[in-house]
Amino acid sequence: MRPIRKRGTSDSPVYEARTRDVVVRVKANYAPGQSDPVENLYFWNYTVEIENHGQETIQLVSRRWVITDAQNRREELRGRGVVGEQPILRGREAFRYVSGCPLETPSGVMSGAYQMLTDDGDAFEAEIPEFSLHLPGAAKKLN
Repeated sequence: MRPIRKRGTSDSPVYEARTRDVVVRVKANYAPGQSDPVENLYFWNYTVEIENHGQETIQLVSRRWVITDAQNRREELRGRGVVGEQPILRGREAFRYVSGCPLETPSGVMSGAYQMLTDDGDAFEAEIPEFSLHLPGAAKKLN
């Protein structure tokens, strides 16, 4: 996990990973309005920013998420694109989206990768940095 703090943002850290010329940043926030701790439902919203720092055009074709809760239960999710899109990023372009993750415990972690494809047909995985999902004020329990 590589948290970085950006000036002018809240206390939530921003996690960053770079693969080739692709930078992926993630920031997660607990969503109390979508959570119900009595029912063991803890929900986080996360914002992902994907930047193409290279010259070649790339397309995000699929995603793989690994979600681990505080009881070390692990779930792996795969799917086409993100939020119903398969964005194309030309050199120096970025794509940002917001999504969410429910957990049955008040803490956990997420990580994964995006399958990218260049105009030349070269496929590669861009790392999604591991990031923390922790209920504010809860003890952080990493697996």
